[in-house]
Amino acid sequence: MIHEFLESFYMKYGSFTPLSETDVLEYLKKKGNSDLSNRGLDIKREMNRYRAGLASAPVAGFMVSYNKHTLGLEDLSTLEEQNWLNDQIINMYGELIMEATQHKVHFFNSFFHKQLVAKGYDGVKRWTKKVDLFSKWLLLFPIHLEIHWSLITVTMATKTISYYDSQGIVFRHTTDSRSCNCGIFCPLLHCDLLTPQGIPQQKNDSDCGVFVLEYCRCLSVKQPLLFSQEDMPRIRKRIHKELCDCRLNV
Repeated sequence: MIHEFLESFYMKYGSFTPLSETDVLEYLKKKGNSDLSNRGLDIKREMNRYRAGLASAPVAGFMVSYNKHTLGLEDLSTLEEQNWLNDQIINMYGELIMEATQHKVHFFNSFFHKQLVAKGYDGVKRWTKKVDLFSKWLLLFPIHLEIHWSLITVTMATKTISYYDSQGIVFRHTTDSRSCNCGIFCPLLHCDLLTPQGIPQQKNDSDCGVFVLEYCRCLSVKQPLLFSQEDMPRIRKRIHKELCDCRLNV
């Protein structure tokens, strides 16, 4: 029974990276065999045996597609251990956030800021042509500066722009349209620019992207930011599952 579960899990998620002992126990419980672990079943041994046997032979052509986003095993591998997340992971997760909030939150593709910096307002003025920003309560702008991810949010009701950075870096590039001449922020002239204090901070140089996605997720579903660096391995596994399931676990 456990062998069938491990095989189906591997085929669904492309690897055993997001697999935890809890997943196996929950499966056994659903099947009415929650006491198997008390009768000599070594779950960790079984997991390791399947990792050794199957992880060396990745699922051929494994792909996850959702709307206009497509992820391969190479993309999903950025969620392993302490790898840096890529744009594909960031942007598909943003799509899941919008769906989970019934599009009351708008997530700007990570290339929006890059295009804005490179070409100014003319380069992004058509990006929101089909989006009614005033129908949203929250706007999310992932920012990728060189090798670091951070986040800008706009709360429409209070006209507040907030900057979230997991390394506590002061954002030197204001989003106010008076200085960047970007029409996307024109409705937010004279708004307050805040840097929230006491937000979760990373303790390494590799988890900034994961922190940004968790900021986005918590803020979008109005949950407090109660995670920490110690939660990163668990959160990476959850994000991997959510992307393959094409829905947030909220």
